[in-house]
Amino acid sequence: MKRQSNKTTSKQKDIQASVPMPLYNKVEENLLYIQTSLGKSSDLVVRKFTLGKTECAVLFIDGMVNKDTIQDFIMEALMLELPEKRPTIRHLYETIKQSSLPIGELSEVDNCEGLFNRLLAGETLLILDHEQKALSASTKGWRDRGVQETTSESVIRGPREAFTETLRTNTALIRRKIRSPQLRVDAKTIGTVTNTDVAVIYLNGIAEDKVVQEVHKRLDRIEIDGILEGGYIEEFIQDGQYSPFPTIYYSEKPDAIAGGLLEGRVAIITDGTPDVLLVPALFVNFLQSTEDYYQRADIGTLIRLLRLLCFNIALFMPSLYIAFTTFHQEMIPAPLLISLAAQQEGVPFPAFVEAIIMEVTFEILREAGIRLPKTVGSAVSIVGALVIGQAAVQAGLVSAAMVIVVSLTAISSFVFPAYNMAIPVRMLRFVFMILAATFGLYGIILGLIAMVLHLCSLKSFGMPYMSPFAPFVPKDQKDVLVRFPHWGLLSRPSSLVKKNEKRTNPKTKEN
Repeated sequence: MKRQSNKTTSKQKDIQASVPMPLYNKVEENLLYIQTSLGKSSDLVVRKFTLGKTECAVLFIDGMVNKDTIQDFIMEALMLELPEKRPTIRHLYETIKQSSLPIGELSEVDNCEGLFNRLLAGETLLILDHEQKALSASTKGWRDRGVQETTSESVIRGPREAFTETLRTNTALIRRKIRSPQLRVDAKTIGTVTNTDVAVIYLNGIAEDKVVQEVHKRLDRIEIDGILEGGYIEEFIQDGQYSPFPTIYYSEKPDAIAGGLLEGRVAIITDGTPDVLLVPALFVNFLQSTEDYYQRADIGTLIRLLRLLCFNIALFMPSLYIAFTTFHQEMIPAPLLISLAAQQEGVPFPAFVEAIIMEVTFEILREAGIRLPKTVGSAVSIVGALVIGQAAVQAGLVSAAMVIVVSLTAISSFVFPAYNMAIPVRMLRFVFMILAATFGLYGIILGLIAMVLHLCSLKSFGMPYMSPFAPFVPKDQKDVLVRFPHWGLLSRPSSLVKKNEKRTNPKTKEN
């Protein structure tokens, strides 16, 4: 009996701990609790006043609110206009709630947890005596960066606006692109300490229900003290945790996210970061750009094929050079082989060591150019590459042909529209170089087979990562490597959407 009573007591304690603490019915007690909980922070502003015989207090966090809104629509309404209505003490709270505060977003808070969530989110709270609930008015007004031109996804043609660090600004940018009542914005809060706002956006009737449910399920599983950037969420919800290839697409361009939503994908916006996540993400998405749809179909197709060529160059060119010069000289034309042999004559290292030296040097210059100030970063990286490459050739450390190979490889890696696809290419390049130096072309072929098998085994929120290649979907080939004209893209990708595939009326082409 004692054991059972102990178990019952522990369960009661757990239930009590899970129930939010209610507010006090005295202003002074509430203020004391709030100030004590916040450590008497200097940015907490408290304005106490009296309405008739009722003590009242207005609270907000300095720097997170619009003070003009508080002054014009809260303080003036309460202290100057409300006394003229002469409300009774019994109906004071309801009078304020129903007809005294000209604020668009007004809600009630009846527990301490909700009170702190609203207060620390930039809202203004009104507390009255004899009431165990408070009024929360939306007065958010902190300074943000504003909508500016994108820096990481430059385009020649198309919108140049980019997301900001403010969640509500980002949702508004998407609303401007998709003015449909079917656009859903589901709000969540993640992080026990940071209480970061997260929004899940999708088009109802187009996005698959199972994908939307899976996104919510994975987000609800996250238990962490803080979310400071969308990368936190990406690591928690991505498929293929140990795969070098990204299974979640992200972009800072509203038109890219809007295009993904129209195809049936789901967007995840994290407050405090300008990069918006988009799922499911397929391999082909990382080789496509929004600008492909703003150019003519033939131009967009040529650019996509060029990206595919650059993908192969960036991944295989150093390893192929090592394999040919080390194991398969008979596959090189005689004049070229004589030229390469003459260059290699004074170099003390084999081709593999040359390639490693130059690749590592270029990776260092690349990272240095990113971290340095913009005014000198590009100059340092370009001058450093030229000076080091020329000096290495003259010193006899590497051959001129190797410098050309590494330079062409590096330039090709910059062609990818998605930066997170360039990173696994840079990583796997070293793996293929090791295979080429060990087994020659046979090693490269074995590595390619292993990579393709790995890619075919990946999924992104239940969707095959290599779709529509594996499994092969004939009608989805219209918008993969080759982009058909817009009037020819009659349906959405069938691998993503099952219930609302139609996009274009076939009669649109008719003049």
